[in-house]
Amino acid sequence: MMLDVSEIHTYYGLSHILFGVSLTVNQGEIVCLLGRNGAGKSTTMRSIMGLIPPQKGTIRFKGITCTGQKPYLLARMGMGFVPDDRRVFADLTVGENLEIVQRKNQKTGIWNKDSVYDFFPPLRSIDARRAGFLSGGEQQMLTIGRALMTNPDLLLLDEPTEGLAPLVVRLLEQQIRKLKDTGLTVLLAEQNQHIALGLSDRGYVIDNGVIRFGGTIQELMENEPIRQKYLCI
Repeated sequence: MMLDVSEIHTYYGLSHILFGVSLTVNQGEIVCLLGRNGAGKSTTMRSIMGLIPPQKGTIRFKGITCTGQKPYLLARMGMGFVPDDRRVFADLTVGENLEIVQRKNQKTGIWNKDSVYDFFPPLRSIDARRAGFLSGGEQQMLTIGRALMTNPDLLLLDEPTEGLAPLVVRLLEQQIRKLKDTGLTVLLAEQNQHIALGLSDRGYVIDNGVIRFGGTIQELMENEPIRQKYLCI
């Protein structure tokens, strides 16, 4: 098991957002977290990455309890995060955005600047362009590429297709599918249910900070009450 989230409760100030959220991700899987806007998907991802540490519950990564660990320590352990708001370094070039996250002492991995450019060819031609001048799709490719530069074992993808043009969405869908072929494990929070269901091995449904369903994609598609109540599909 790559990731084991057990009964976490997360708060924003005094507001209780996640209520006993539990989920697992096995090595080599793509697992999706589905739910309406505001259901708790991003809070779950940020809790796992240590940006909003849960006040109760346990998070284990590669068998190691890491609840409340700082994000940079989780990154060193092999956890990569692509936030929903992208957060590129606007004043740095595309190439500098990638280079700045590469650790000099990291073990040899498959991802480096050239392999990221092979994975996202549009980035190669804009290597010297400042990230603040990129389109939304270019920024999203850069953000994913930046996470890959850390050679993660687990990649947390938070709403990667949100607000992007259909052509870019199709490109990202194809490339996320290719990530699985490299052996990378992915937890995908996504509102585009068609893409998420097509990419994933298993799925969870969250609503109002509570997990309402967990199972295979086939089981989800056969569960009409859950789909109609929480996903409108």
